[in-house]
Amino acid sequence: MEKDSRILQAIIVFGVSGCGKSTVGHALAQRLGIQFFDADDFHPPANVAKMQSGTPLTDADRAPWLAALHAHLQQQLTAQQSLVLACSALKQRYRDQLQGKLNAVTFIYLEGTFDLILARVQARQNHFMPANLLQSQFDALEIPTPTQAIHVSIDTTVDKLVDNIINLLKTSVD
Repeated sequence: MEKDSRILQAIIVFGVSGCGKSTVGHALAQRLGIQFFDADDFHPPANVAKMQSGTPLTDADRAPWLAALHAHLQQQLTAQQSLVLACSALKQRYRDQLQGKLNAVTFIYLEGTFDLILARVQARQNHFMPANLLQSQFDALEIPTPTQAIHVSIDTTVDKLVDNIINLLKTSVD
Protein backbone atom coordinates (compact mmCIF):
# COMPACT_ATOMS: atom_id res chain seq x y z
CA MET A 1 0.00 0.00 0.00
CA GLU A 2 2.97 2.34 0.41
CA LYS A 3 4.29 4.25 -2.60
CA ASP A 4 6.12 1.43 -4.33
CA SER A 5 3.60 -1.35 -3.77
CA ARG A 6 0.28 0.45 -3.97
CA ILE A 7 -2.47 -0.65 -6.28
CA LEU A 8 -4.52 1.70 -8.42
CA GLN A 9 -7.51 2.85 -6.40
CA ALA A 10 -9.83 5.65 -5.42
CA ILE A 11 -10.24 5.85 -1.66
CA ILE A 12 -13.35 7.74 -0.62
CA VAL A 13 -13.27 8.98 2.98
CA PHE A 14 -16.83 9.77 4.01
CA GLY A 15 -19.14 10.67 6.87
CA VAL A 16 -21.10 13.58 8.28
CA SER A 17 -19.85 17.15 8.27
CA GLY A 18 -17.19 17.68 10.93
CA CYS A 19 -16.07 14.05 11.22
CA GLY A 20 -12.64 14.90 9.77
CA LYS A 21 -13.00 13.80 6.15
CA SER A 22 -10.76 16.54 4.74
CA THR A 23 -8.13 16.37 7.48
CA VAL A 24 -7.93 12.58 7.49
CA GLY A 25 -8.21 12.32 3.71
CA HIS A 26 -5.40 14.81 3.16
CA ALA A 27 -3.15 13.08 5.72
CA LEU A 28 -3.91 9.67 4.19
CA ALA A 29 -3.13 10.88 0.68
CA GLN A 30 0.15 12.40 1.85
CA ARG A 31 1.13 9.19 3.61
CA LEU A 32 0.30 7.11 0.52
CA GLY A 33 1.94 9.56 -1.87
CA ILE A 34 -1.22 10.06 -3.94
CA GLN A 35 -3.45 13.00 -4.80
CA PHE A 36 -6.14 14.38 -2.48
CA PHE A 37 -9.40 15.97 -3.58
CA ASP A 38 -12.16 17.50 -1.46
CA ALA A 39 -15.69 17.02 -2.80
CA ASP A 40 -16.64 20.39 -1.29
CA ASP A 41 -14.51 22.01 -4.01
CA PHE A 42 -16.80 20.49 -6.66
CA HIS A 43 -20.04 22.05 -5.32
CA PRO A 44 -21.55 24.68 -7.59
CA PRO A 45 -21.89 28.15 -5.99
CA ALA A 46 -25.67 27.68 -5.61
CA ASN A 47 -25.15 24.62 -3.37
CA VAL A 48 -22.61 26.47 -1.21
CA ALA A 49 -24.97 29.46 -0.86
CA LYS A 50 -27.84 27.15 0.09
CA MET A 51 -25.78 25.44 2.81
CA GLN A 52 -24.46 28.78 4.09
CA SER A 53 -28.04 29.92 4.52
CA GLY A 54 -28.71 26.89 6.73
CA THR A 55 -30.78 24.97 4.16
CA PRO A 56 -29.92 21.29 3.61
CA LEU A 57 -29.29 20.20 0.03
CA THR A 58 -31.87 18.08 -1.77
CA ASP A 59 -31.12 15.07 -3.93
CA ALA A 60 -31.78 17.30 -6.95
CA ASP A 61 -29.11 19.72 -5.67
CA ARG A 62 -26.65 16.87 -5.22
CA ALA A 63 -27.23 15.08 -8.55
CA PRO A 64 -24.92 17.19 -10.78
CA TRP A 65 -22.32 17.36 -7.99
CA LEU A 66 -22.26 13.56 -7.64
CA ALA A 67 -22.08 13.16 -11.42
CA ALA A 68 -19.09 15.53 -11.55
CA LEU A 69 -17.38 13.61 -8.75
CA HIS A 70 -17.93 10.26 -10.49
CA ALA A 71 -16.54 11.70 -13.73
CA HIS A 72 -13.49 12.95 -11.83
CA LEU A 73 -12.91 9.53 -10.23
CA GLN A 74 -13.24 7.86 -13.61
CA GLN A 75 -10.85 10.35 -15.23
CA GLN A 76 -8.21 9.88 -12.52
CA LEU A 77 -8.40 6.08 -12.58
CA THR A 78 -8.35 6.01 -16.39
CA ALA A 79 -5.17 8.11 -16.19
CA GLN A 80 -3.74 5.47 -13.78
CA GLN A 81 -3.78 7.96 -10.89
CA SER A 82 -4.76 6.74 -7.43
CA LEU A 83 -6.47 9.30 -5.23
CA VAL A 84 -8.20 10.04 -1.96
CA LEU A 85 -11.53 11.88 -2.11
CA ALA A 86 -13.15 13.39 0.98
CA CYS A 87 -16.92 13.37 0.44
CA SER A 88 -19.98 13.28 2.69
CA ALA A 89 -21.62 10.45 0.64
CA LEU A 90 -24.24 10.06 3.36
CA LYS A 91 -26.61 7.73 1.51
CA GLN A 92 -25.86 4.39 -0.10
CA ARG A 93 -27.29 5.57 -3.42
CA TYR A 94 -24.79 8.47 -3.38
CA ARG A 95 -21.95 6.02 -2.79
CA ASP A 96 -23.33 3.81 -5.56
CA GLN A 97 -23.42 6.80 -7.90
CA LEU A 98 -19.86 7.77 -7.00
CA GLN A 99 -18.61 4.27 -7.69
CA GLY A 100 -20.75 3.51 -10.73
CA LYS A 101 -19.03 0.68 -12.61
CA LEU A 102 -15.57 1.53 -11.25
CA ASN A 103 -13.97 -1.46 -9.55
CA ALA A 104 -11.06 0.29 -7.88
CA VAL A 105 -13.06 2.21 -5.26
CA THR A 106 -12.72 1.71 -1.50
CA PHE A 107 -14.97 3.51 0.98
CA ILE A 108 -13.71 4.52 4.43
CA TYR A 109 -16.50 5.49 6.85
CA LEU A 110 -15.43 7.86 9.65
CA GLU A 111 -17.61 7.07 12.66
CA GLY A 112 -18.18 9.39 15.61
CA THR A 113 -20.85 10.34 18.10
CA PHE A 114 -23.10 13.33 17.55
CA ASP A 115 -21.65 15.11 20.60
CA LEU A 116 -18.03 14.62 19.53
CA ILE A 117 -18.70 15.82 16.00
CA LEU A 118 -20.87 18.75 17.16
CA ALA A 119 -17.99 19.96 19.35
CA ARG A 120 -15.65 19.79 16.36
CA VAL A 121 -18.10 21.63 14.07
CA GLN A 122 -18.62 24.37 16.65
CA ALA A 123 -14.85 24.80 17.04
CA ARG A 124 -13.97 25.17 13.36
CA GLN A 125 -13.86 28.47 11.58
CA ASN A 126 -14.37 29.61 7.99
CA HIS A 127 -16.43 26.62 6.86
CA PHE A 128 -19.65 27.02 4.92
CA MET A 129 -21.47 24.21 6.76
CA PRO A 130 -23.17 25.60 9.89
CA ALA A 131 -23.52 23.54 13.08
CA ASN A 132 -27.31 23.69 12.91
CA LEU A 133 -27.24 21.41 9.84
CA LEU A 134 -25.38 18.61 11.65
CA GLN A 135 -28.57 16.92 12.82
CA SER A 136 -29.84 16.81 9.24
CA GLN A 137 -26.59 15.07 8.26
CA PHE A 138 -27.07 12.40 10.94
CA ASP A 139 -30.74 12.04 9.92
CA ALA A 140 -29.73 11.46 6.27
CA LEU A 141 -26.80 9.14 7.07
CA GLU A 142 -27.21 5.54 5.96
CA ILE A 143 -24.51 3.68 7.86
CA PRO A 144 -22.81 1.20 5.54
CA THR A 145 -22.37 -2.45 6.36
CA PRO A 146 -18.80 -3.69 6.89
CA THR A 147 -18.93 -5.22 3.39
CA GLN A 148 -19.78 -1.81 1.88
CA ALA A 149 -17.12 0.24 3.67
CA ILE A 150 -14.23 0.05 6.10
CA HIS A 151 -15.41 1.53 9.42
CA VAL A 152 -12.98 3.55 11.57
CA SER A 153 -13.64 5.45 14.78
CA ILE A 154 -12.58 9.10 14.80
CA ASP A 155 -12.01 9.10 18.56
CA THR A 156 -8.21 9.21 18.21
CA THR A 157 -5.45 11.37 16.73
CA VAL A 158 -5.20 11.91 12.97
CA ASP A 159 -1.88 10.03 12.84
CA LYS A 160 -3.32 6.99 14.62
CA LEU A 161 -6.44 7.15 12.47
CA VAL A 162 -4.35 7.16 9.28
CA ASP A 163 -2.22 4.27 10.61
CA ASN A 164 -5.41 2.34 11.31
CA ILE A 165 -6.82 3.05 7.84
CA ILE A 166 -3.60 1.97 6.12
CA ASN A 167 -3.54 -1.28 8.11
CA LEU A 168 -7.20 -1.93 7.26
CA LEU A 169 -6.54 -1.18 3.57
CA LYS A 170 -3.65 -3.64 3.56
CA THR A 171 -5.87 -6.26 5.18
CA SER A 172 -8.65 -5.70 2.65
CA VAL A 173 -6.21 -6.14 -0.26
CA ASP A 174 -4.64 -9.35 1.10
